[in-house]
Amino acid sequence: MTDQPLEPRDDLQAQKARGREAPCGSEPQGASASDDAAGTLAPRLAEAEARRDEYLDLLQRTKADFENYRKRALRDQERLVAHAHERLVRELLPILDDLERALEAAERHEDAALVDGVKLVQKSLRKALEKEGLAEIETEGAFDPHVHEAMLTQPGNGAEPGSVLEVVQRGYRLGDKVVRPARVIVAE
Repeated sequence: MTDQPLEPRDDLQAQKARGREAPCGSEPQGASASDDAAGTLAPRLAEAEARRDEYLDLLQRTKADFENYRKRALRDQERLVAHAHERLVRELLPILDDLERALEAAERHEDAALVDGVKLVQKSLRKALEKEGLAEIETEGAFDPHVHEAMLTQPGNGAEPGSVLEVVQRGYRLGDKVVRPARVIVAE
């Protein structure tokens, strides 16, 4: 092999390479045809490359659009599922509140069988809601307006001002979202 780059040769060069000379005054056969072909091939090649680049760009844009659509559809689906969970939890929270009130009333009347039955229902319902992502909002310590709703303020005997004295109604969050703030009484 030679280190010279391979280049197309016209017929005259090919004949010289083989050691033959072309007759004087005659052009090699096909020389003008190959020049014409080379002259038309270059623009056709440039046009084909331009079309290739255009198609490649279109393909890349279509791929990016599809990826964006897939991500958007996934986000929409997650939002829909979260909304369905929230709706379910909102419907079940009053039931949980009723059970808690029934438990409080039953404990005052010392009817142990009723208390045990209602406690079992409450425990089952709470477990089902927790499985869906429900968590009770902490009410110990200072009042937090992001998760607590102050029903009223009272003088707190020995309590630090701004701290939660009593919980009127428990609050819950579903994931990071507050479904219902805890309703509390705050110390003055």
